[in-house]
Amino acid sequence: MFTDEDMSAVFHALAHESRRQILDILKARPGCPVGELATHFDVSRIAVMNHLAVLEKAGLVISEKHGRTRHLYLNAVPIRLIQERWMDGYSEQFAGRLTHLKQAAEAAAKKQEDKS
Repeated sequence: MFTDEDMSAVFHALAHESRRQILDILKARPGCPVGELATHFDVSRIAVMNHLAVLEKAGLVISEKHGRTRHLYLNAVPIRLIQERWMDGYSEQFAGRLTHLKQAAEAAAKKQEDKS
């Protein structure tokens, strides 16, 4: 179950620009080693590792160890769970309103066409 605490961890992780950049890199390059990831930033490798710890705690990054190298993967499931909780209900309601609006516009156009 995805708790409010889990959700808070995701929002906290996404609040920092560098962590969002890390996720973008991992999306484009699944399995990227930590050392390679660190080269994308002008901070120490330790700082990158601290960001990774926050992302892993939020469940947004999965790491696999192959020998001495950690390979990193984006896990978008927590973001999807937030989307489902906060957006799907609103989008359903909005989609229903758009459908009604479309039908009303089509009926008005047909009525106008019949008058012509």
